[in-house]
Amino acid sequence: MKDANYQMPSFQAPANPEAGHTRVSDFSQLIKTRLTFLVLITTGVGFYLGSSDPVDVARLLNVLLGAALAAAGASALNQWWERDLDALMLRTRMRPVPSGRMRPGSALILGCLFAVIGIIYLAITSNFLVTILTAITVVIYIFAYTPLKRVTTLNTLVGAIPGALPPLIGWAAARDSLDFGAWTLFAIVFVWQMPHFFAIAWLCRHDYERAGFRMLSSDDETGIRSASQAVLFCMLLLLIAVIPSVIGMVSSIYLLIEIILSGLFTAVAMRFHRLATIHSARLLFFSSIIYLPLLLAALMLTKL
Repeated sequence: MKDANYQMPSFQAPANPEAGHTRVSDFSQLIKTRLTFLVLITTGVGFYLGSSDPVDVARLLNVLLGAALAAAGASALNQWWERDLDALMLRTRMRPVPSGRMRPGSALILGCLFAVIGIIYLAITSNFLVTILTAITVVIYIFAYTPLKRVTTLNTLVGAIPGALPPLIGWAAARDSLDFGAWTLFAIVFVWQMPHFFAIAWLCRHDYERAGFRMLSSDDETGIRSASQAVLFCMLLLLIAVIPSVIGMVSSIYLLIEIILSGLFTAVAMRFHRLATIHSARLLFFSSIIYLPLLLAALMLTKL
């Protein structure tokens, strides 16, 4: 995703803004389908790990539906808020609102509806803790992370909070409470987001600069600053991801799997630090995408 003058081919906008776009694809972009899907995965994992056998399928489906609606609403509101900034960036200017294919008012209404309906649905079908956690997720994402992008490089840390709350939402839906195991899942997802995003931010640093976003990758042409932080958080992740084994959440085989996965992830980050090339940063990005589902699968498969 980046080097000094690098532009991803997919960032190039077609001459006709309508080309290749349908109402369905625009809606999918508005609610950030892949991000919403990640929310569903981490919420579901939190629910499963927090559940006693047998898993309450009805309760699981309810929390997944409510979380998906809230996440979709937050994504739509984020794009409504940043529509003028998205129009400045090559990778986002063809989103439905900045491209003009969708009216800002429509995005605002859809975002509010989804977010409010999702929270109300959880209030009816789940418990108070789940409802509050979901509301906090939406509020931090929209009213803290979004405006802080243009204020401080700490926006990445703030943005990782709502990104790591879904496992807590799932756990709370299963147990009606939170304990150390739940916060361990929060810590794993929180720390994982750092190297994942540092790779994106460095690859897309010039796009972020065009929009005036304050990122760690700003003026980091060598990549050393971004790569150093990526290595640091990968090493921290290796240590934190051991905790489920230490506290007896999972069987001993998980520890071996975690050490291998986190060790490889750290090695990729160190390669990015050593080479600081487009390829090494892209490899870290894709490695992060592979790492998290594999680690979550290991947690689920080795659950005690």
